[in-house]
Amino acid sequence: MQAVDVRIGVTQAPREITLEVDDDARDDVKSKVEAALSGAVDVLWVTDKRGRDIGVPAAKIAYVEVGSADGDRRIGFGG
Repeated sequence: MQAVDVRIGVTQAPREITLEVDDDARDDVKSKVEAALSGAVDVLWVTDKRGRDIGVPAAKIAYVEVGSADGDRRIGFGG
């Protein structure tokens, strides 16, 4: 099963939260993020590949990236 890399930027935090979820959980993660950003829930809860639950207050989410863990890793300003 392929892993999907999820990165969550948190306001007023120097580092982003990075975790891996199974590829079949991609749509579930997106729907949870949408619910958190719309105000339907106060905390975004995501379970990673290892079974750990990660909670982020919805009001503190700056951005969320959902992509392939093995995908293009670009460095620098290249396009």
